[in-house]
Amino acid sequence: PAPALRGPASIDVGNAGTVMRFLPPLAVLADGPVHFDGDPRSYERPQHGVINALRALGARIDDGGRGAFPLTVHGTGALDGGPVELDASSSSQFVSALLLSGARYNNGVEVRHVGGPVPSLPHIRMTVEMLRLAGVQVDAPEDGGEKDVWRVTPGALIGRDVVVEPDLSNAAPFFAAALVTGGRVTVRDWPKHTTQPGDQLREIYSRMGGVCEFTDEGLQFTGTGRIHGIEADLHDVGELTPVIAAVAALADSESHLYGIAHLRLHETDRLAALAKEINDLGGDVTETEDGLRIRPRPLHGGVFHTYEDHRLATAAAVIGLAVEGVRVENVATTAKTLPDFPKMWDELLTGAVAGGRGG
Repeated sequence: PAPALRGPASIDVGNAGTVMRFLPPLAVLADGPVHFDGDPRSYERPQHGVINALRALGARIDDGGRGAFPLTVHGTGALDGGPVELDASSSSQFVSALLLSGARYNNGVEVRHVGGPVPSLPHIRMTVEMLRLAGVQVDAPEDGGEKDVWRVTPGALIGRDVVVEPDLSNAAPFFAAALVTGGRVTVRDWPKHTTQPGDQLREIYSRMGGVCEFTDEGLQFTGTGRIHGIEADLHDVGELTPVIAAVAALADSESHLYGIAHLRLHETDRLAALAKEINDLGGDVTETEDGLRIRPRPLHGGVFHTYEDHRLATAAAVIGLAVEGVRVENVATTAKTLPDFPKMWDELLTGAVAGGRGG
């Protein structure tokens, strides 16, 4: 088929990890050069896994030898594909990126991960399920396949109607609000069966003192008025860490969050940022080799800097529910995933939420 994208073209990814990883493997199928750029932080985020893998598969990519953004993919309308090795220990998105476009490569793609544990592994399972829904044949480790190897067979994708689940990770600050205030929040359309790792919020927040149940209106989460510290391996759900850390800073006992060294490579160094900002409000957070140790202390007001990171902004909002005088610097950065967050937060607190119910 004719290329869906014709070059030359320019794409500004901002600081969106998914975009910067998922689009270059598609751009090799374009007819002409596609230049990718982003904000300064995007230049620092790991991209070598995608760049090196595409080169090994026959793509021509100019990145000035940086292994990072900015870069230009010289699309030729096709790619041979085939087997490739990559190290996805810094981002599961390296694997998902190749799987998503692999069915359009002449020989499909066989991705073999070599390196340490892959973070956020459930996200790759989500990718596999979505590809299968589109008629793509995928062999994956969790289905009895070879460990750390994913194979996509070349073939046409089937267009179909898809009901997109709500982004469960985005529920983290809203459920946290119920936990922190002893209130109740209902999220509509929460799926009873899902591959989203954000579903782990139910178990994590229940361990921290809340109660959740499915009702006719959706998933209802109720705070009990007490918040307990937690020992938790968040390797698969790293994006939940900032809000969980915020709740932990308000708990009645110490928390240890671990398995999340890869968060140092996200929108900002999330471990360092959380430690600094919570400590600046009077907290006691220390960085470990792969996580955070949080000892609750009485907190006071102050400015909570967000480093243009949407998850830090929502974490700050949660602390602000329990601590007077917390000001969130640049809350507008939440627009990356929740464009109406300030309005939604205000409506939650006043009990007039359109998408759920606050109490």
